[in-house]
Amino acid sequence: MKPLQTSSGDLNADRRADYAEMLFASGDRTAAAELLLGALELAPQWAMGWFRLGEMQETSGRLDLAAQGWTMSLKLDPADRQGAALKLQLIGKAPLAAAPPSAFVEALFDHYAETFEEMLVGKLDYRLPEFLEQMIRKARPGRFRVALDLGCGTGLMGERLRPIVDRLEGVDISARMLKKARAKGIYHTLTKADLQGFSHSGERPDLVTSADVLIYIGALDGLVGTVAGLLAEGGLFAFSVETLADDGDFALQPSRRYAHSQPYVRRTLEANGLAILALEPTTIRQDRREPVKGLGVVAWKPHAV
Repeated sequence: MKPLQTSSGDLNADRRADYAEMLFASGDRTAAAELLLGALELAPQWAMGWFRLGEMQETSGRLDLAAQGWTMSLKLDPADRQGAALKLQLIGKAPLAAAPPSAFVEALFDHYAETFEEMLVGKLDYRLPEFLEQMIRKARPGRFRVALDLGCGTGLMGERLRPIVDRLEGVDISARMLKKARAKGIYHTLTKADLQGFSHSGERPDLVTSADVLIYIGALDGLVGTVAGLLAEGGLFAFSVETLADDGDFALQPSRRYAHSQPYVRRTLEANGLAILALEPTTIRQDRREPVKGLGVVAWKPHAV
């Protein structure tokens, strides 16, 4: 995220913070942190400022001081739009949570909505919607009655689905992303909801997609259970995860996204009555010029015996 996205509300504090950023960019991280701390003495209620101070301290290896900044940010903004709790988890100062703060995910995508497609597709070589579309077509050629696109964002996955579905519905946590999706005119309905606790009351979909979304959900049991419950018999669930190379079920990465292991994905689907039709490794995007490895998965809900 870009540093200091919001003003402290104090002009002098903002000026000191801007100068702190200049020092930080020049490599003088210690002086930058000291100057930002001075700005926070003028604006002690500035949650984003405390979060940024934590980031500055982290880059200097002063993790205890970083933790103090993030703890203060979290205290001032309990909804945690900055994602301070995730930073504390990454440095071992808080236990791993099953999911990120919803307010953080919403703020993140509201912030990036205007430049989302330009950055993701144009600069990060994001091609996952095409990859999932190919997997879906291979798993079940033909058309679908109702498709539910979870975490639809600006509609990149929806654009791939629209030619093969009669009715397309989208759900996303970010109002600004939904505004972008609505402008494309490809969805029949768009709903603002948090995937960690959403419900669906319309016609049962025979296709549910979730492209590059489960990376913002650690424990998958809740979402997979919800999808299994609303999916029509014989319907498909197509999604992606970032690959966890280490042991375990899922882990929070330095990117503040979650990676999931293949065995965990398999167990979670099977435990909720879904069977895997296809599971293929892929590169989801580039991140700092390195490929982000992931899995494309298509599962289905067998017909009741």
